[in-house]
Amino acid sequence: MNIEEITVEGDSIQLDQFLKWIGAVASGGAVKPLLQEGEILRNGEAETARRRKLAEGDIVELMGVGAWKIHYTGKA
Repeated sequence: MNIEEITVEGDSIQLDQFLKWIGAVASGGAVKPLLQEGEILRNGEAETARRRKLAEGDIVELMGVGAWKIHYTGKA
């Protein structure tokens, strides 16, 4: 698995906002069925909360699409 390093401006982002921001999903609402099907992993485990705040160093994987490691700039 190839993990892309992504830097987010600020100090936090929610899972659904992140996936929309990087273009992995068309809308935040599109995340819900993916969660229900177990298609989204956070740090290797199935995620269940679409509004989960991602922490520095979290790895988010969307099955069949890609994987991303989160970094923050620390300033909004």
